[in-house]
Amino acid sequence: MSKPVCLIVGAGDYIGAAIAKRFARGGFTVCLARRDASKSSALIKEIQASGGTAHSYSMDAREEGQVIERYDAIETDIGPLEIVISNAGGNVNFPIRETTERVFYKVWQMACLTGFLAGREAARHMVPRGRGSIFFTGATASLRGGSGYAAFSSAKFGLRALAQSMARELGPQGLHIAHLIIDSGVDTAFVRDRIKERGINPDELPQDTLMNPDSIGEAYWNLHHQTRDAWTHEMDIRPFAEKF
Repeated sequence: MSKPVCLIVGAGDYIGAAIAKRFARGGFTVCLARRDASKSSALIKEIQASGGTAHSYSMDAREEGQVIERYDAIETDIGPLEIVISNAGGNVNFPIRETTERVFYKVWQMACLTGFLAGREAARHMVPRGRGSIFFTGATASLRGGSGYAAFSSAKFGLRALAQSMARELGPQGLHIAHLIIDSGVDTAFVRDRIKERGINPDELPQDTLMNPDSIGEAYWNLHHQTRDAWTHEMDIRPFAEKF
């Protein structure tokens, strides 16, 4: 039998890469979609060197035509999608008086519209089979707005509402829809640079203050393997010392 297929939309170098490695290690064929597929070449080689199967694709997750074409091609050339994870970002900080219409719209496209397109196309293929998982990466901003995050928070609020609506509509049709709230700084170069801008040395933070991307990959793995009688719709994860 062919391997089950996992598609990660917005397959960046940290969270997306960690999810990809976890599912590849678990026996899935992993498909990575991002605007520039060449940026995933090192990850593809790493997965293949470990005995896994992975493919990378250039796709702008904001463009409906590209999303439809890529999903159809994966279904035809690789196999039926078993799980789709919408992981596109858009985390930017702009004071409200400096947030232009262009900035607000671009952030909404990246953090909300991409989820709609990824989820809709996944459902289009999965519903006739009566199975499949569609997961969305959320953030602290999914639950509460923060100073300077009007654009990002509103987009993430919208993504959460999308996930809720899809869960109610598609759960009874056999699809597991889940929204994962990452209530923490993740240990990435971007987050470390932001910490340094505040005059803090990230290497001097207490252990486990930042979330390891591999822990997020493991959370998604566990979500996908829940039994249908105990599905989680929304999971929030944070380091033990994180305030909430």
